[in-house]
Order: sequence, then structure tokens, then C-alpha cells
Amino acid sequence: MIQIKAGCTMFEDIKIRGVDNLLALMEKFRNDPREQKVDLVVGVYKDDHGDVPVMRAVKQAENHLFESEKTKNYVGIPGDAEFRALVPSILLGSQSPLIEQNRIDCVQTPGGTGALKVACDLLNYLKPAIKIWVSTPTWANHIPVATDARLTVDQYPYFRSADRSLDFDGMMTHLDEHSKAGEVILLHACCHNPTGVDLTLDQWQQLTDFVRERQLFPLVDCAYQGLGDGMDADVAGLRHMTENLPELLIANSFSKNFGIYRERTGALSFVCESAEQVTNTFNAVKTVIRSNYSMPPSHGARVVATVLNDSQMTAEWKAELDEMRSRISAMRSALRSELEQRGIKEDLSFLTNQKGMFSYTGFTPEMVASIKDNYGIYMAGDGRINVAGICSGNLDYISDAFASVLD
Repeated sequence: MIQIKAGCTMFEDIKIRGVDNLLALMEKFRNDPREQKVDLVVGVYKDDHGDVPVMRAVKQAENHLFESEKTKNYVGIPGDAEFRALVPSILLGSQSPLIEQNRIDCVQTPGGTGALKVACDLLNYLKPAIKIWVSTPTWANHIPVATDARLTVDQYPYFRSADRSLDFDGMMTHLDEHSKAGEVILLHACCHNPTGVDLTLDQWQQLTDFVRERQLFPLVDCAYQGLGDGMDADVAGLRHMTENLPELLIANSFSKNFGIYRERTGALSFVCESAEQVTNTFNAVKTVIRSNYSMPPSHGARVVATVLNDSQMTAEWKAELDEMRSRISAMRSALRSELEQRGIKEDLSFLTNQKGMFSYTGFTPEMVASIKDNYGIYMAGDGRINVAGICSGNLDYISDAFASVLD
């Protein structure tokens, strides 16, 4: 046995922060030996066979790239130029005056999480330890990303558990009483994760007025565009905000609406008051990226650009995205109907009112544990489920499980 002399010790006093609870649940699900088990945890789209499919247009694009790609050179700090040219139109619409005025630009990032990390690092670079307001609840990784970037995190009310809906009055009252000029507010563009409860367009308009008057700075997380009501409808509120505020950041992901989760394809867009400020911000963002991951990967961005620059592939992608959105909506309706047929008397309208892949069921930790222990159905500890994990083959089984704790 090799004898190692005493020296510098770095690892012996590590304090384990712990793995994201959702990731830990995924591991427990994989290790569960039961043949009949259901994963409602992982936030990925699944088809009616329970598979995570490769979209048809994506496969066409990949075949094209396989034949045509001639280099594996770096794509540069800001990422793929063709991809970057498309992102503002996807978010704001091709006719947006901000595009014509050169008031928006973007960089490619490793997924939506990479965009959020770059955004938070940029904010800390500009105003060290600036406060960022996040909703209660919010995506499990928002607060760790923000705190690791040394931002100061505070929370505003959002979800009202009594009726599983939006507490807009509570949200606005809290922000009015506690937020200060210059602070950051993190918003979900659509399909709020984890609740599935979204702001209406009228509420976006009211919030925009408040943000402008209070002089808050918005960071908008747009991870699920296209999976709520449609590519344009899902960002109507975001578009209103960008057209009526001088500055904001948008972190968006193509993992969900292109089904390219493992390709880590996202973007960070920045809207500024002038074209000159866009250039300055672009250079600042590049500095942040260089000391982080240096340059993004290529493949996912090339897939997105290839699809969107080919009319046939774009039409195929839009058709399949419509199918995905319709399937999610159908599963919401089917689950509600099955539970009502089982005699559940409480109001289940939240299942069809919430949008996107996630639903906040309102199940207590004890109810979640009972469903997992007795049926092998896994969901987040706060009762969040991925509706896309429901399919015709497990709908009855899930309905029986849910009814067992709702009776």
C-alpha cells in the first residue's frame, strides 16, 4: 500500500449541498424493482407509448447535416451565427420593431440553464449581489443558479394552493411593498414550472406597467414556448413587455419544443434601449461566457437552424409540435374525466386550466408518498406531475392511484 505523506487537504471537509431532489427521485425510480411503475417526475415530453421521441423534422435535419457538415471547428464564443439570427424572430415575431431597430441580440448557450447562468453572472458583474425576485414556487434550479452567481434571492407569492391558481393580487401587493428600483424580477414566459399556472395577457400588461414604474429589471425564462397555446400565443405577454420596456434579458430553450434535450441548445437574448447598448452588452456577455464554458456546442443549434431555414422541415416541425401540445391537453382532460368518473367531488378544473407539461396537483407529501409506495408512481414531493408522462396505457392505473388519496 502506498504511503502518502501529510500535505494539503482539500476534500476532507466538503459540505455536501445535496443533489437536486428531482434528480434524486429519478435515481430512485430507476432503482425501483417493480415492473409496474410510472415516472411523472422527469420534465420531458413523452409520446403515447411512453417514449421520448426524436421529432421527424429533427431527424431530417440531422440526416442533412450528416451529409453536408465539413468541419468540427469551434463555433465561436457567441455561438452559431445562423441560429442566432433566428432566435429574436422566434421570441418576438419577425415583424418586431425591436429587430428592425437593432435593439435585440443573442448568444447561443448550453441549454436554457446555460442561458440563465450567463444571465445571472452578467447581472452580478454589472451590479454585484443584486437582488433577484423569484416566484413561490419556481423551477428547482432557479435559486441555486442565482445564488451560485452570488445574487441575493428573495421570493414573491405566486401559486394559491386553495384553488390551485395564480395569486396575482398577492404577487403584486408583495412586490409593491418590498421590491426596490434596480432589482431583478424573474418571470416565466409560459407553462410555469412547476405549477402550470400562467399570467393572462391582461396581467402581463399590468405587470409591465408596474415593472416600468418601479424600475425593476426583468429576466424572463422561456423554456416551454409552443407547449401551452402555441408558439405565438405563449409569448404574447413577453412580447408586450419587450415592446414597452427599455431593457430585459430572455433565457430560452429549444430542448422541449424541438425535443433535443441532450443537445443542450438554448439562447440568452438581451433587449437594450439602443443599438449601441446592444453592442456593449454583447461584448460584456462574451466576456462572461469566455470564463465559463468558453464556447457552446454546435449540433443542436445547427439542427434548429436547418429546420427553420427549410420551409418543408418547418412545416413538419410545427405539425408535430401541434401534435405534442394536443396530446398533453388531451391527457389533462382525460385525467380529469377519469377522476370525476371515480366519484371525486372536489373541483378538478385546475387540471385543464393549467398549461404545459406540468400540473401542481396540490397533493401533500404524505399523499405523494402513499402513491409512490402503493403504486410505484413517482412525482415531485410537492405534488408536481409531468402530464406528458400519462398515456393511454397507464391512465387508468394513475387515475386509480390518485383517487385512492383523494377519496
